[in-house]
Amino acid sequence: MPSSAWMTLILILVTTILLVSNRFRADLISLLVLVTLGLSGLVTLNEALVGFSSSAVITLLAISMMTEGLQQTGISHWLGQQMKRLAGSGEARLLAVIMLAGGSLSLFMNNIAAMGVLLPATKGLSRQKQIPLSRLLMPLSFGVIAGGMATIFTTSNLIVSDALHEAGFATLGMLDFFKIGFPLLILTILYILIIGKKMLPAHEKDSLSADPLYSQENLLQAYHMAGSLWQIRVRFGSALAGMSIREGKWRTVLRLNILGITRDGNFLSALDSNLIICEGDLLLAQGEPSEEKLRDYGVELLTEPPQITENIDLENSFSEIIVAPRSEFIGKTLREIHFRERFNLTVMSLWRAGKPLHMGFAPLPLRAGDGMLVQGSPASMQLLRQERDFIVLEEDPNAAIHPKKAPIAAAIGLITLIIAVWGIFPIALVSMAGAVAMILTGCMSMNNAYQAIEWKAIFLIAGMWPLGTAVQTSGLSDAIASALLNISHSVSPLIFVAILVFVTMALTNIIAGQSAAPIVLAPIGLVVAKATHSDPRMILMAIGLGSSLAFLSPLGHPVNLLVMGAGGYAYKDFARVGWLLTLILIPAILVGLHFLWGL
Repeated sequence: MPSSAWMTLILILVTTILLVSNRFRADLISLLVLVTLGLSGLVTLNEALVGFSSSAVITLLAISMMTEGLQQTGISHWLGQQMKRLAGSGEARLLAVIMLAGGSLSLFMNNIAAMGVLLPATKGLSRQKQIPLSRLLMPLSFGVIAGGMATIFTTSNLIVSDALHEAGFATLGMLDFFKIGFPLLILTILYILIIGKKMLPAHEKDSLSADPLYSQENLLQAYHMAGSLWQIRVRFGSALAGMSIREGKWRTVLRLNILGITRDGNFLSALDSNLIICEGDLLLAQGEPSEEKLRDYGVELLTEPPQITENIDLENSFSEIIVAPRSEFIGKTLREIHFRERFNLTVMSLWRAGKPLHMGFAPLPLRAGDGMLVQGSPASMQLLRQERDFIVLEEDPNAAIHPKKAPIAAAIGLITLIIAVWGIFPIALVSMAGAVAMILTGCMSMNNAYQAIEWKAIFLIAGMWPLGTAVQTSGLSDAIASALLNISHSVSPLIFVAILVFVTMALTNIIAGQSAAPIVLAPIGLVVAKATHSDPRMILMAIGLGSSLAFLSPLGHPVNLLVMGAGGYAYKDFARVGWLLTLILIPAILVGLHFLWGL
């Protein structure tokens, strides 16, 4: 083996030790690998930097931006709500729903695209159910990867199929992979539910404080809002029916602030004071009403607790603000500054002297440091952020900033996915086109797009990319091929394919191998198949499936990199959860190959 091959092998071993030890950041180690490869001459300058323009990096950039568009238009929240309804209350059921959703989507689209759709929805579920994000994102990633094993649309499966085509053999199709891959997906889900969930980390920082994120329910509890929220029905013949909210003087006479109205099965929020109240309306209100006075006006209090966050968290959310120390509004009342008309926000409670005031605070002069619980659209909150007189402390991360753009965002996302599935254009180009379309149509701003990019994942992939090149150019891949050929003559086909799957898995988890491992091993597999008179389609399917055993490290697959930062995972977290799963799936792959190809 040439000296360059030994140098590459030593670099791989040192890199693996550094990543597992967790002494340095994974993205820093990745950049050190890039610099070492370039300075040592194992790769050229262009080869060292080509990772930054690779298809995987561009796809990650685009998918990160598209997910922000889905988040800001409310599509991600809607998906999360559907998953929440299916999941019920238990964590195990939620894990099953998340993994099934990820596995199902990855059957029909690129794994990165599937993760892009479900990642923000899963973040929302974490906040709503108060479950640490680190207990949800790794199962989601594993579900997406396992689902990709059952389809031709996975990068590694496409590579081995193209290698067969170029060699003059029949290609592998969707059903070929599905027959083996679907049982592998089910095994993966069962493993996480029965064994893996006990090893999942529970980083509290990622569930409530990261980014920073919080629970609207906690905010409502902090302001003791549960005791001041009411559901009220307007009776037939009510004196207030046919009058606008302003004319009915709900706030001054009945001491109620109307937050929303359910009419004909539809919930209306962001109410204008000129909106007419109708007989039969079900009102969501906040305040300190007198039941006797309500009866006099023909309205009744309902005993069922109002589900306020279920109704208005998309277009109207809750936020906490405080009066800035040098605000020009100090000493003035909310009425005097026309707060509601000026900012299009409703003040639900004022926090002063360590306790909340739910009513009677409108005529009180504001003081520096006064806290206020406000309700309104995310767009209005963004405008308030630009004001120097108020400081925005907490906002709802689930809220849709551009809810009216939801149909446009959904259409862009759907068209992008359809084109990606058909394979008319490269996934990187299609994804970037979708991201640009999101910006041009106003689903998000360019600044939002920049902020959404997961730079840690970008540097991880770009830094490790030239390591795959070094494996091929240094002669290390030839040494691996020679060793495999020698082994193939001395062991049974079953043992040899098991070794081949294991080698593929190892390369996948060390050198970001969704592309590198099959590129390196597909030509080797064809040579081995010819020398041993084995079916080349079986050999290359083994390589393709082995390349999807990316459960041991974040480098194994780009979707692992997407969740690594958000979930607060270390390199060892993947190894701890994924090692037993890998040992279970390798025999399962061999059994599948036996029944499909007669191994």
